[in-house]
Amino acid sequence: MKLVIATPLYPPEIGGPATYAKLLCEGLPAKGIEVALVKFNEVRHLPKVIRHIAYYFRVRKAARSADIVLALDPVSAGLSALWTARRAGRPFVVKIVGDYAWEQGRQRFGVTQELDEFVKTKQTNFFVRVLQKIQTSVAQGAVKVIVPSPYLQDIVIAWGIPQEKIAVIYNGIDLPAYIPMPEKREGEFLIVSAGRRVPWKGFEAIERVAQSHDRWRVFIASGLPRAEALGWVKAADVFVLNSRYEGFPHALIEAMTLGTPVIATDTRFHQTLLTHRETGLLVPPGDNDALGQALVDVARDPTAARKRALAAQKRMDDFSLPHMLDATARLLTSL
Repeated sequence: MKLVIATPLYPPEIGGPATYAKLLCEGLPAKGIEVALVKFNEVRHLPKVIRHIAYYFRVRKAARSADIVLALDPVSAGLSALWTARRAGRPFVVKIVGDYAWEQGRQRFGVTQELDEFVKTKQTNFFVRVLQKIQTSVAQGAVKVIVPSPYLQDIVIAWGIPQEKIAVIYNGIDLPAYIPMPEKREGEFLIVSAGRRVPWKGFEAIERVAQSHDRWRVFIASGLPRAEALGWVKAADVFVLNSRYEGFPHALIEAMTLGTPVIATDTRFHQTLLTHRETGLLVPPGDNDALGQALVDVARDPTAARKRALAAQKRMDDFSLPHMLDATARLLTSL
């Protein structure tokens, strides 16, 4: 089988699609699937409309000899990939790791709703509605939609996509063989979080809570090479994911796999991973007092925190790279 992967990102760029694309390129050939990669970042320097036209022709050229076209997002790569697959008469599959319209709405167009409310409400902003239309049309045009969590499955169903068209395949975690560790200051309590600096991550709240404690240090691993960011997570006394929304909490799973004690918001996408006080600590979203108390609990009783971390580490088999590659290969060959 020959597979074309249209990806918006690829290492050394950071982000879930970049990591996922690299893992597929390296792992699927062993499953009998030859991969041709088409990177959107190679045309991103062009003007906005021109870049999408140029990308369309790149995907189209690669698809001529392919059996299936897979897009790793529903907008920047997905729209061109859908048109290409239709023209070539090839099955089209899209991976959806979040609601792109909501994310852009929160960052650029004044949307204040949380995602669960957003998908149930008719939006008034023209640009948000256009993005909603694009991502829904791409999902409708796919023979299969891959999502990394049951939570994202429900979001895509809210777009009007039938459940039988959606496949839940957890992302695989592949840690580098060598992770450089930063030097910790003597006697400090190191709190680490990671991810893009977007409003729903809650980094500022972590920093505010820590300010009132001597010897507490917060480090946000954002925009770093992956191995360097993982080094900070591994060195941390606690990893905090204070997010109101995660399509797939990749950073949290990496922290749990590394054996770092974790604190996360008590939301659906974290409840599937953590059991409160057994494998980590859960705090209500937006509750800085609860977050502060959870951090105090970890600082005062590191032995209990490490015990929870070891229990969490044992639950990470479902997020292994072989599990993800096997499930993906089975889905693609079934088409």
